[in-house]
Amino acid sequence: MTTHSDQPVAPEVPAAQPVDEPVPAQNVQVHLRKIPLLAELSEDDMARVKTQLRFRQHAKRDIVLQKGAAGDGLLFLLSGQLQVIDVTEDGRAIGLRMLSPGDFFGEIAVISGSLRTASVVAMSPVLVAFLPAPAALHLFSHAPSVANKMLRHLAEKIQRDSEFRSLLSINNTTRRIYTFLVQMKKSQPGAPDVVENLPTHQDIANMINTSRETVTRALMALTQQGIIQKDTHRLIILKPQDLQKLVDGAT
Repeated sequence: MTTHSDQPVAPEVPAAQPVDEPVPAQNVQVHLRKIPLLAELSEDDMARVKTQLRFRQHAKRDIVLQKGAAGDGLLFLLSGQLQVIDVTEDGRAIGLRMLSPGDFFGEIAVISGSLRTASVVAMSPVLVAFLPAPAALHLFSHAPSVANKMLRHLAEKIQRDSEFRSLLSINNTTRRIYTFLVQMKKSQPGAPDVVENLPTHQDIANMINTSRETVTRALMALTQQGIIQKDTHRLIILKPQDLQKLVDGAT
C-alpha cells in the first residue's frame, strides 16, 4: 500500500487483532489530496499528515468504531461503505447515517476530548485511514482550509440530524420511507436524482424504525408507479415531484 507520495506504508489490521501487525501487501494507491478534507493542505501540512496516518482494513460487519471508546483519532473512509449506528437500551441497533469514500468520522470525540457517542460498522470490506487526535487537532487549529471545511461539515451535520429527527417523528411509516429517500437523494444538473450506495432494506428499516417488509413493499409500490428505478448499487428517482407529493401526503 502506498500513499500519494508512493512511500510504502504498512497497513494496520482491525483493532481486534494486534495493531501494526503487517498484513499481506495490497496494491492500493492512496491519493491523499482526493480526500476532500485534506485536498487544500499546504505541502508542509500534507507531509506531516503522511507521517502520522495509519491504514486499517476491516471485513464486512466489523465494528470500526465502538461507542464509549476513547476519541483517540480522526478516521477517513477510503473504500467501501460504513454505517453509523446507535444501540437502544433494549439492544436494538438504530442506523443513523451512511458513510461513503472520502467521508471522515470520529471528529466530535476528537474535538471535545470525549468518548465516542456512536458506533461505526462496516457494511462491506473497507479501508480506513486513522489520524491520531493530536495531529487532527493541529490541523483544525492551524490549517485554514481544514478549519473552514470542518465548520461547514458541523453546520451540515446539525441540519441533517435535525431533519432526521423530524423524519422519525412521522407516524406514517410509508411516508417515513419516502422522506428518507428524499433526504438521501443527490441532484446534478441534467441528470436524474439518485440515491447512491443504496442501503439494504433491512438497514433502511433499522435507520427509520420500521420493518424490512414495510420497506420492501413501499419501494415496490414506487417502482410499479414508475417513480423510482433500482440500479445495481443505486436507486434512480425518475419522478422526484411525484415522490415529493407522497412525502407531503398528497393523494
